[in-house]
Amino acid sequence: MGEKSWKGHLFMLIACTIWGLMSPIGKDAMMNGISGFSMVIFRSTGGALFFWITSLFTKKEHVPSKDLLLFFFAALLSVIFNQCCFTIGLSLTSPIDASIVTTTSPIITMIVAAIYLKEPITGKKVMGIFLGALGALILIIGSTVVGKKDSDLTGDLLCLLAQFSFAFYLTLFKNLICKYNVVTCMKWMFMYAAICMIPFSYNEWGSLNWSAIPARVWLDTFFVVFGGTYIAYILMMSAQKMLRPTLISMYNYVQPIVATVVSVMVGLGTFGWTKAIAILLVFYGVWLVTQSKSRAQLEKENQDKSLVKE
Repeated sequence: MGEKSWKGHLFMLIACTIWGLMSPIGKDAMMNGISGFSMVIFRSTGGALFFWITSLFTKKEHVPSKDLLLFFFAALLSVIFNQCCFTIGLSLTSPIDASIVTTTSPIITMIVAAIYLKEPITGKKVMGIFLGALGALILIIGSTVVGKKDSDLTGDLLCLLAQFSFAFYLTLFKNLICKYNVVTCMKWMFMYAAICMIPFSYNEWGSLNWSAIPARVWLDTFFVVFGGTYIAYILMMSAQKMLRPTLISMYNYVQPIVATVVSVMVGLGTFGWTKAIAILLVFYGVWLVTQSKSRAQLEKENQDKSLVKE
């Protein structure tokens, strides 16, 4: 594994750790004064502000009109549809349900990558996704609070739609993302997202009871915007330049591990053999997917075989 691959894995591990913390933190904020749609507006406008400020201190890149249009469609899938559907879905359903739905992401991404990028669906890739999903589901189901009924079909379906949206983004816009630096990509995508969301923000923000929202909720919201949006997206976009789409989506399985570790640390859960095995399954699944061959590798092998025959 090359240096770039190691960096890509590290970036995705940190990003998904942040996202794993973001679900319960964001849910807490949305149960105590911040609506799901308000959170989406905070994320899109806050992200745009942070990325444009960062762009003042980084190398400027010229982006032609054609790519600016592509960034608009990339923003629709990765920011607007993905964040709107997941954040509003999370506000309606339980964090447990939302976490279970995210386990579909690698499967969806694998299928989309196979159709669009002609990436092979290998035995190792399928087995890795299966083992990772199994480990994640063991952790999630083991964390379910008995008798707690806060599931919602609409919320679950919105979370599922978010997975489809992000899978298409990872696959369709990989070449565009690799063409520019991370800040250039993010500032345009979040600017488009903010422009789309601002017309809906006036009434939404006007309905918020700003003075009644406690400081803890504002800290939760800041973590979602700065950590779960600004920092995590920088890391994810950097990893997208180095790793295949299916492998990136596999890191969704890290999020329930984070939830498990945090619950143990704060005394809300215990750590036993079942959870240990589940975590091993997740990381073994990720490792298997890294060992699966890409389209480029298979084409190179076929070329080498042809040269040998000649």
